[in-house]
Amino acid sequence: MKKGLFKALAKINKLILPSLYKKDPSKLTTLQKAILGYRYWVLTKALD
Repeated sequence: MKKGLFKALAKINKLILPSLYKKDPSKLTTLQKAILGYRYWVLTKALD
């Protein structure tokens, strides 16, 4: 149940949130760092 929820969140994130993989993490704004961290957290929970 929990894993399915995170998989759904990961798909929604992929569609809605911006992709930041080509940008240098040291040059990101605070909001972009928060988005990147949230996307990483959801992805790791979906893969466990």
